[in-house]
Amino acid sequence: MYKRILVATDGSKLSQQAVEHALSLADLTGAEVVALKVIPRYPQTYFEGGVALAAAEVARIEKQWHDEGMAAVNAVKSAGQLLEVKVKPMTVKSDLIAEAIIAAAKRSKCELIVMASHGRKGIKRLLLGSETQQVLTHSHIPVLVLR
Repeated sequence: MYKRILVATDGSKLSQQAVEHALSLADLTGAEVVALKVIPRYPQTYFEGGVALAAAEVARIEKQWHDEGMAAVNAVKSAGQLLEVKVKPMTVKSDLIAEAIIAAAKRSKCELIVMASHGRKGIKRLLLGSETQQVLTHSHIPVLVLR
């Protein structure tokens, strides 16, 4: 059925549900899992919401974000080993999270994207946006959303 499943994670409790479902589905179908964490770049200007920092400090912050991202995807790999599911950990640096998820799924030749949704509504959804909604809208690859 599926040969490769991408699971988007940020290491949160909510995304852990998506990880568990993706690993279970991969175990049932014999698929490989691509664990993805999209890492944003540090905002460089006041208009992007950033605070002016020295280049070395920005590099330190971005390295910390990368290390935390690697820890999140390596945790998926460890969980996969318990189920004997092959997991490829991957991080991508991008400010466009939904686009990065779709691009990574295409690049990795995934047949399914698994991700969680906070289920925000109303003004919260308008203000905070919905990466899951963007993936659902723009992906030609099937998407399994968990809440």
